[in-house]
Amino acid sequence: MTTLVFGHKSPDTDSTGSPLIWAWYLSEVRQQPAKAVLLGEPNTEAAFVLKKWGCDMPEIISDVSADDTCVIVDTNNPAELPPSINDANVVQIIDHHKLTGGLETKAPIDVTIKPLACTATIMHNLMGENDTKMTDQIKGLMLSCILSDTLEFRSPTTTDQDKALAEQLAKELGLDLSAYAAEMFEAKSDVSAFSDAELIRMDSKEYAVGDTKFRVSVLETTAPKIVLDRKDSIMATFEDVAKEDGVDQVLLFVVDILNEEATLFVPNDLVKGVAEKSFGATVTGDSVVLPGIMSRKKQIIPNLKV
Repeated sequence: MTTLVFGHKSPDTDSTGSPLIWAWYLSEVRQQPAKAVLLGEPNTEAAFVLKKWGCDMPEIISDVSADDTCVIVDTNNPAELPPSINDANVVQIIDHHKLTGGLETKAPIDVTIKPLACTATIMHNLMGENDTKMTDQIKGLMLSCILSDTLEFRSPTTTDQDKALAEQLAKELGLDLSAYAAEMFEAKSDVSAFSDAELIRMDSKEYAVGDTKFRVSVLETTAPKIVLDRKDSIMATFEDVAKEDGVDQVLLFVVDILNEEATLFVPNDLVKGVAEKSFGATVTGDSVVLPGIMSRKKQIIPNLKV
């Protein structure tokens, strides 16, 4: 029986790299056959990372069955997982997000959820002395995951452990850490080929505040002007995306990695109220700049109010 290892829908670098890392560990170190799969097309940064480290694109799946044995990484939220996840045999969860609830398993499982910036850092901890068996490809994936999730240590989610591991991996790989991070962020920022709806869904999570369901989308970029120049057409797509996805409202934050701030698009009074109540912002137009806001996990989701 081959174990399927996957992260969340709309896979970013951590949800693309971490399944590959853990599938390698299970197969090569623990001698338990495992296969990394994805729940959607990886974003541009994740696709760059796969190519950089010579990894084949994992198979994309839409659901799982009762016959599947699964390991879930980088999420524990059923809304971000296959529709039939509670029918499958989930044997392990490795994550760094808040505990959401709603998952049901067939037997007791191995759960590791730690307040670190990156799932790959937790995986390194779990490997223990077996980390010496990591190939350069696995090290490269791990480094990429950490740099992506920490925005090269700019994100407030960054811990000393994440930073120390990234610096160690870069040294072992003979890489200039900042130069490689710049390559990754350039790839992340290249969104010109995507439609407005694709941009909204590229890095997004469903989250409810009371009775209001949001799609909370984040676009991290070193070239925010590319997205901001499309503000009108992107906002015109919000209603259709919300309707198709079964949510009440889209919240889109354009995170400027270099200036360490986010711009929230404000299409209506509901979002204006969210901006004012959640972030103490003064909104005078159809967008608002939120200084210092970098992390959906630590700064956006926990503060959302309607």
